[in-house]
Amino acid sequence: MGFFEKLGRGLAKTRDAIFGSIGEMEKADRIDEDTYEELLEQLVLADTGLATAERLVEQLRERVKREKLHTGAEALAALKELLVETLEPQRPFDPQGKPAVILVIGVNGVGKTTSIGKLASLYAAQGKRVLLAAGDTFRAAAAEQLQIWADRAGVPMVRHEEGSDPASVIYDAVSSAIARGYDLVICDTAGRLHNKKSLMDELSKISRVAAKAGAAGDIETLLVLDAVTGQNAIQQAAQFIDAASATGIILTKLDGTAKGGSVISIKSSLGLPVRFVGVGEGIDDLMPFDPKGFVDALFLREEEQGEAQPAAE
Repeated sequence: MGFFEKLGRGLAKTRDAIFGSIGEMEKADRIDEDTYEELLEQLVLADTGLATAERLVEQLRERVKREKLHTGAEALAALKELLVETLEPQRPFDPQGKPAVILVIGVNGVGKTTSIGKLASLYAAQGKRVLLAAGDTFRAAAAEQLQIWADRAGVPMVRHEEGSDPASVIYDAVSSAIARGYDLVICDTAGRLHNKKSLMDELSKISRVAAKAGAAGDIETLLVLDAVTGQNAIQQAAQFIDAASATGIILTKLDGTAKGGSVISIKSSLGLPVRFVGVGEGIDDLMPFDPKGFVDALFLREEEQGEAQPAAE
């Protein structure tokens, strides 16, 4: 099952609750002020955030006027183009060099450890030699949980004793990857409370140590957010971005919420692209984010939905 099909299934709650109604614009004979007011309301309900919703509606209004659009179908097509433009990253996510390093950060409970395992599986399937680093040395059994995912993905892991310095784990993992010719090191970190300064300072240290270990490749820092928390996730993210120089977002549990519009708000509010989305619990249910595929899945028409649903047993 490809990205579009999985998203079609995973975004069912968002689409059925909100974006299906926006899709009804297509049936309108003309575009009027009521169209814009209804669109603004629906975007806010989808958890795009008021500021983002207002900006999108104003951009649509300007495009309708500039391009002399008249029907709801034309306006909907223009809206979809605007959403794709909003979500497009400035650069692709393709960590280069050997080894490249991905630091994965976020609070407890957002799906950080499982996301790391799924990332490892994704890159291993592409033929990359992947090494995991168990940098969460504070939470009991964190390394054991990560080891389970490492085994599922078929990749090795570097770990120290519980309570060890997390930065030293990252340093050793990167050094080992250099010595053994690995392509990619994916590093777990302890779940942080975004208002705990000492823990946030430690994230900054880990970022510096990863670079100091001598990795010749890129260093990316992915912040894991839970789609179910919607706008609260965005508020939570700002301090993480400052502390660890986050370069992208992993958005988990997208299949479990009607707040899929938060994807749009995250990019618009934080300036960070969503790099991966979680649309299920399977090891292959973390997928690289495709803006056009995402927008198409949001507006999947009822007669098309059967193609995006899993076959009945």
